[in-house]
Amino acid sequence: MIRRTLTLRLFLRLLPVLALAAALPWAFAYWIDRGWVLACTSLAVLLALMWWSLHRALAPMRALFRALAGSVNTYRDGEFNSGVHWRSDDELGELVGAHAELGRVLREQRQALVQRELLLDTMVQNTPVAMLLSAEGGDGLHRVVYANLAARKLLNDGRKLEGQRMGPLLDALPVELREAMARGGDSLFAVPGEGDEEEVYHLSRRRFSLNGRRHDLLLVRLLTPELRRQEVHTWKKVIRVISHELNNSLAPIASLAHSGAELVRRGRHERLGEVFSTIEDRARHLEGFIRGYARFAKLPQPQLQRVPWAQFLGRLQCQIGFELEGTVSGVHARLDPAQMEQALLNLLKNAHEAGAEAAEPGGEVRVRLLHLPGWTRLEVLDRGPGMNEAVLHNALLPFYSTKRNGTGLGLALAREIVEAHGGRLSLRNRGSGGLCVAVMLPAAEA
Repeated sequence: MIRRTLTLRLFLRLLPVLALAAALPWAFAYWIDRGWVLACTSLAVLLALMWWSLHRALAPMRALFRALAGSVNTYRDGEFNSGVHWRSDDELGELVGAHAELGRVLREQRQALVQRELLLDTMVQNTPVAMLLSAEGGDGLHRVVYANLAARKLLNDGRKLEGQRMGPLLDALPVELREAMARGGDSLFAVPGEGDEEEVYHLSRRRFSLNGRRHDLLLVRLLTPELRRQEVHTWKKVIRVISHELNNSLAPIASLAHSGAELVRRGRHERLGEVFSTIEDRARHLEGFIRGYARFAKLPQPQLQRVPWAQFLGRLQCQIGFELEGTVSGVHARLDPAQMEQALLNLLKNAHEAGAEAAEPGGEVRVRLLHLPGWTRLEVLDRGPGMNEAVLHNALLPFYSTKRNGTGLGLALAREIVEAHGGRLSLRNRGSGGLCVAVMLPAAEA
């Protein structure tokens, strides 16, 4: 049903105007008989009364429309606290009600947005990561757009950074930080601190465009406390492993030495050879254990050479058996032969031990060489039992071993050597059973 309240109100307000308009011809005809001057005068009076009545009838609605227009302008300016009141239940009342509801929704959205911005700014300001955002201006110079409290404290003694040019600001920073920024991407750098100690930081740098302007975001995080905790944890673990291995070797040596002394005292020399042989075995095992730790701790920088893969893998096959897959003739690698040989010997030895543990027919060890764009992928494949998720997650960590007499350095040393060559090492279980150890190395230039 169409409501007619507004139409009725307008009709009642305009009723005097309509009455005057209806009386106008009769009045004009009546007064024209008495003269043109009097007729024109009466006509002017009637028209003035009509205009005044019409203006008075429409005045509330004009005021309402002005108020609505003013309220819309305040909404456009971002102010949502103004309102318009209209006491009626007609169509204008519905319009004012809808306008008021719109203002309420906009006001609530604005308050929620302000609260989110306040929460986000509080979080960013109080994060321990130094955050610095710069943007390129119209003059081509980068200026600081935003810096949180950690960035102000780290880069400007707690003073405001917004608006400063990045050039002079970077010139005043430690040379280690400037070099880390020049390298780009993510990197670690150390700044000399008090005494001989250094403060280690992690730098992340990201670039993006916003509103047609290039922005740079720098994130600098202090890692020294966390690294110290990890260092203490690692040293404790090293001490436990070394203590365990030393006790396993020194306790039998001490016991056998005591037994040998007793045999000498009793004149029973026939068993001394067995005693000394066991002592020698334990001593050599301990010597090898210490040598392995020393080699891991003092791994030199690789001396890269251009080496044919066929020659390198052929020499490796003479030391430990494996089947070779893939094309190796005419293909070269750029590596340190001694270090890479040591790494692959560790991987192949583990593969043979895994196959022996599985004790299955066809448990041979294979090496597959694949050539990818810019990379060479070398896979060591075995038919062992593979690894569960926990072992896969920790297998590359130093000192982690599931073997009874293992040192936990074989895979860790191999990864260290591969990463020193600019590559990476990964482990995965094969779908058909066994383990795949993949070594990715940068391909040698032709």
